[in-house]
Amino acid sequence: MASPARIRKCPHGIAAIECEQPPCHFDEAFFSAELEMTLDFTGKVAIVTGAGGGLGKAYALELARRGARVVVNDLGSTRDGTGNSDAALQVVEEIRAAGGEAMANGASVTEFDQMEAMVAQAKDAWGGVHILINNAGILRDKSFANMTMDDFELVLRVHLLGTAFATRAVWKTMQEQKYGRILMTTSSSGLGGMFGQANYAAAKTGVIGLAKTLRLEGAKYNIRLNMLAPAAGTRLTEDIFPEEAYNAFTPEKVTPAALFLVSDDAPDNAIVAAGGGVFHSVCVTLNEGTLLSDDDCTPEGVAAAWDRISDRSSDIAFNNGMDQAQHAMELLQRALKK
Repeated sequence: MASPARIRKCPHGIAAIECEQPPCHFDEAFFSAELEMTLDFTGKVAIVTGAGGGLGKAYALELARRGARVVVNDLGSTRDGTGNSDAALQVVEEIRAAGGEAMANGASVTEFDQMEAMVAQAKDAWGGVHILINNAGILRDKSFANMTMDDFELVLRVHLLGTAFATRAVWKTMQEQKYGRILMTTSSSGLGGMFGQANYAAAKTGVIGLAKTLRLEGAKYNIRLNMLAPAAGTRLTEDIFPEEAYNAFTPEKVTPAALFLVSDDAPDNAIVAAGGGVFHSVCVTLNEGTLLSDDDCTPEGVAAAWDRISDRSSDIAFNNGMDQAQHAMELLQRALKK
């Protein structure tokens, strides 16, 4: 395999020549010192679901190039979840041709017993599972009025239950080895809504709640969970993106975020949006809150105070499900002291 790409950093922590602080800006002589860091996955076993093409394939190839042994999981279906192919085998052949180690797996994320068997297969071959990237997905887009409940349920089963099934299948192994890195795939559709994607958006928002809960349960076992909202030209978006955007938003422009979020030094509870080489940090926020008096604690009182209630200037990151109650208690305690 080719050696991993190196990321040059200046003393200010900025990559390449993006730093404006002297002596960094356009100082090629400074960068010749090659201050750099490398993310290496040698010795790690990674499972990537939906890795027969698009984003999953890009993740699998780069993990293998950096030393990981990779289970390339793909049912081989089309974007709507029908049909099958040998896509996973083709990715494995590409990895092996480059000198890496990989195995193909055609299990469906919608079947928990198949996910358990996939994990057992990886452990039998390589002794453990250190990384899981939940990437498998389908689309059944229609406006809510025209969407069948079968299509609604199927998309939730693939994206939300499929993510839960694959994660549950690796969970005890990661607890026992006291190490795990899990990446959940969310979406801008789940974060902000998207016309015609009620099923997909509901599933992708559900993934956020799942990840935020599991990162609390996994913390003492050194299991870290992060979320990625990718924007890329793939089989799922080929008739959604304009041609120019499809060509600019390649899976390879998302892959750096995915690999960072499953690395040894990955953060925890991060939501990263990535596409076209642009990377955003996304937070679920909560403002300070507005305490209404007993007399004003009515629907009319809420309406009258709505400008204050909806003011975002005091926003803080929503870190866990107790934050709302804790901040409300702080307001009540401050009010009682007055």
